[in-house]
Amino acid sequence: MYVTRLSLTDFRNHHDALVEAGAGFVLLSGPNGAGKTNVLEAISLLTPGRGLRQVSISEMARSDGEGGFAVAARLADGTEIGTGATALTPDRRQVRINGAPAAVNSLGERLAVLWLTPAMDRLFTDSAGGRRRFLDRLTLALEPGHASHAARYEAAMRSRNKLLAEERAADPAWLSALEAQMAEHGAALAEARERTVAALTAAMTGRPDDDFPRGAMTLDGWQQNDLATVLQANRSRDAAAGRAIEGPHRQDLTVTHIAKNQPAARGSSGEQKALLLGLVLAHAELVTERRSASPILLLDEVAAHLDPNRRAALFTRLEGRGQVWMTATEPALFDGVEGPAFRFHVESGTVLPA
Repeated sequence: MYVTRLSLTDFRNHHDALVEAGAGFVLLSGPNGAGKTNVLEAISLLTPGRGLRQVSISEMARSDGEGGFAVAARLADGTEIGTGATALTPDRRQVRINGAPAAVNSLGERLAVLWLTPAMDRLFTDSAGGRRRFLDRLTLALEPGHASHAARYEAAMRSRNKLLAEERAADPAWLSALEAQMAEHGAALAEARERTVAALTAAMTGRPDDDFPRGAMTLDGWQQNDLATVLQANRSRDAAAGRAIEGPHRQDLTVTHIAKNQPAARGSSGEQKALLLGLVLAHAELVTERRSASPILLLDEVAAHLDPNRRAALFTRLEGRGQVWMTATEPALFDGVEGPAFRFHVESGTVLPA
């Protein structure tokens, strides 16, 4: 599945942009600050979540616009997807599929989108939260229902935190009901993550060594046990902390460089970048196998940080892998791309064929 038509209205620095493309490479070049990453962010909003920048919906509207924005896409099968916000409700994301209102989480059933951005270069050394979000994005592409379990778990956890923070004694029955919801959806979250880690590690282990190191993944932290009982026992401690201190929201992802048998976090920045790319490429192949459709890949400024050999190897691995959107400051960074390619120049919020 891929996007054949993308239009942006008052999104970031784009007043009115239109991109028409097909399967293969979609290459966006232009100076820094032109709006290339904004185009990728718009596509990332065609799936559940807050997109590749992980910011609030209200931040996405054009600063000198009326307060709302719209992203509309036509998929290869003719499906029309629209998302955005109005000036009256700038923090409320709305979704339409073929003109009818739809739930945000239903987007995962239509499209799988994966991305790499410069901010993710520090994934292996940054916070556990960033790695957990990365794993959840990988899991969502394989199991679209993952988004619903995540949303329900988070909602129940927020309600429980609020109830525990109240000065009056919290209703034990209400707390028990919320803890039961957390246990149900938390178990589904952890099990789906485990399946993703196992499947991707198996796929990576079976691959030959190439320009992108192979990585083995393990899920650390919370182990699946009776979460409802744990939460009930921890009520006083959680009330003092202002949050639930145990549960799948505390899990972490560990990646090991297979060939060197060392944690990815200990590798050089170049090794970490190549290892991360290897994981994403292997995962894209896994998604294609499982869903019989290639995911859309969004690679922001990736080519600029690879040496010529790895850049050529990347283009070769990506050829024929569905739709791949890439950005770069210079068109020359795309030299070596073969096969279908749609080239655009982006500058000052305008997108024109190159």
